[in-house]
Amino acid sequence: MTSRREGGPAPAFGEIHVMEVIELLGSESPVGRLKLSQRLKIGEGSTRTILKHLRVRGIVKGTRKGYMLTRKGMKIYGFLQERILGPLELSKTNLAFGEYNVAFLVRGAAEAVKLGLEQRDAAVRVGSLGALTLVYKGRRLTMPGAEKRYSKDLLKVQQLLTEKFGFEEGDVVVVGVGGSKRSAELGAKAALLETLRRLRG
Repeated sequence: MTSRREGGPAPAFGEIHVMEVIELLGSESPVGRLKLSQRLKIGEGSTRTILKHLRVRGIVKGTRKGYMLTRKGMKIYGFLQERILGPLELSKTNLAFGEYNVAFLVRGAAEAVKLGLEQRDAAVRVGSLGALTLVYKGRRLTMPGAEKRYSKDLLKVQQLLTEKFGFEEGDVVVVGVGGSKRSAELGAKAALLETLRRLRG
């Protein structure tokens, strides 16, 4: 499900930025605080708070050259790399109606999806226009509650995503919708985090 109402302002930082810090430090480290702030497009104060939060939990450590992941942090990074693929930009369609549409695949998370309303709401809360949640089952991509209405669009999206990701039964695709690439990406990441949260719960 998506929403055509413009979302409110995104928070200064949150779970999305925590995930982005872990992903960045997992792929290249050590990284200084200023560079992290620039890459995440958030203030140094917010970056400092995130790093403090992660240090207290034993996920990152500081060195003279910058910050890097601990062994615990690398386990979390490995989990994210294993379960999440993307991002992939999609063209505007009847399904993904934003000027910018960014997709991620979450491996084996179908049981965490009902109608996609929770994922949509999570995306709106961070300032995105909304999010679309699709489930791969029976060798085809489906949209809970609206498969027949969007069958042709679903087929087109499936063809595009198959080339990029390759599907397995029970995979979930979240598509963030926004007026900018960053807005769409934040919406998609909020939706995938909501999916992972419901999978754990």
